[in-house]
Amino acid sequence: MSYPFDDIQLDRCCPHFLARIPRDFARRHALCAQIDSDDKHWLLISAATDGCVIHNVQTRLGHPYTVHTFHDSEALVTVLDRSYERSSTGTTAHAQHNPDEYEIPDGLDGEDVEALLDYSNKDLLSSSGKSPIVKLVDRIIFKGIQQRSSDIHIQPRPDGLIVRYRIDGVLGADSIFPMHIHQQLISRIKVMGRMDVAERLVPQDGRCSVRIGDRAIDLRISALPTADGERIVLRLLDTHNQLCDFLQLGMPDDVAQPFLRAARRTSGIVLVTGPTGSGKTTTLYSTLKELNAPERNIMTIEDPIEYELSGLGLPISQSQVNERKGVNFANGLRHILRQDPDIIMVGEIRDLETARTAIQSSLTGHLVFSTLHTNDASAAVTRLIDLGIEPYLVAASVTAVLAQRLVRTICPVCKETSTDATSCARCHGNGYSGRTGIFELLELTPIIADLITAHAPLSQIRTATQENGMRSLMQHGHLLIDEGITSHDEIERVLHA
Repeated sequence: MSYPFDDIQLDRCCPHFLARIPRDFARRHALCAQIDSDDKHWLLISAATDGCVIHNVQTRLGHPYTVHTFHDSEALVTVLDRSYERSSTGTTAHAQHNPDEYEIPDGLDGEDVEALLDYSNKDLLSSSGKSPIVKLVDRIIFKGIQQRSSDIHIQPRPDGLIVRYRIDGVLGADSIFPMHIHQQLISRIKVMGRMDVAERLVPQDGRCSVRIGDRAIDLRISALPTADGERIVLRLLDTHNQLCDFLQLGMPDDVAQPFLRAARRTSGIVLVTGPTGSGKTTTLYSTLKELNAPERNIMTIEDPIEYELSGLGLPISQSQVNERKGVNFANGLRHILRQDPDIIMVGEIRDLETARTAIQSSLTGHLVFSTLHTNDASAAVTRLIDLGIEPYLVAASVTAVLAQRLVRTICPVCKETSTDATSCARCHGNGYSGRTGIFELLELTPIIADLITAHAPLSQIRTATQENGMRSLMQHGHLLIDEGITSHDEIERVLHA
């Protein structure tokens, strides 16, 4: 007999299980007991739950349970939390409603960094031995991971401390906490990121990792002083889930194939353009993953390093810009050239020095990947010229320019069932779930190269690319609308047409 429900039912959690099995044990091993409409008892487990644990739980409960593997361990633990909070006045639930409970215990006053760091390395699914403020931070981060957020904003305001999550590129309001916990919350996050807790007037950056069971999530932390106090933004970087294979990027074949042809050359520059948050780094990392081979020496210079590729078993050497130590993109790239590289990724071309070094590298037998902030592929060519690069050098070195955006996709549950989006648990009431890319690819054909060398205006280059068969971002977006993947409003929002 198969489990009769598609998800875990909060109101069907077994009271006997909640009374007999400790909460931390259930969370650590990701297991939960349910009772279906026929009074049949189910023990839901994750794929990683140990068989000995299942046996011990069955023995402890003294009741036969049918075991069912539930692969969404995060959803399982979320229901567990709510079930235990319903059945008792747990510390975590009490902490969210009683302002006096937002206190760091004696001996951990926010300044004892090493002691607090011991807390930050613990599993988010474990609450044992943690103070209420640590549990609160864990819950904020866990919710962000569960909702597939890219960023968590913790912003002080006169009326309270607001926590917001950016989901599928859109920032939405969530929870408001009392302002008197602000400094403790900020201090806890700073400790996690190994930042200066006492410094509140200077912007700071930090980095750390948290775990959910056997899954590691990297956090990039930014603290910024404002008129209402320090605000924090946490960027969530789930390497194993977000760093995909090249074929999973969603490029249509007429874009992917010529892009890979340019990426497999032994020299030249391949550029990826788009605004912040358009997926440029993910595309470049996935391309490097596709090109990785024992005979290639691949190196990067980034600011900052988004994903630790070595953690995925990729022998790619990553370096980070460090302005305090005098390492920027330009001189970092020059040092990389002494390391006998075959492929180089430069995080971003920001200035003439970096652009000139990258072009010289491509002309001396290296393949260079980099990014630019431009509205479309054609504008990347004129941006290099505006930076001060001679047109003939641009025409000789650049082989392809990929422009991209990320658009939200229509929620499949809402589309299939025709239900009101406001009641949909998958899309949280907004009608969209997940994102896909829209792309345009400019190949530097002899005609385009001649126009660049002749210093032709941008409008003329755009016309030539259209005549050469390039499909624009807007045209690709309309294809997705016709296929029912996204909506007209979403394309308009992203492309500002």
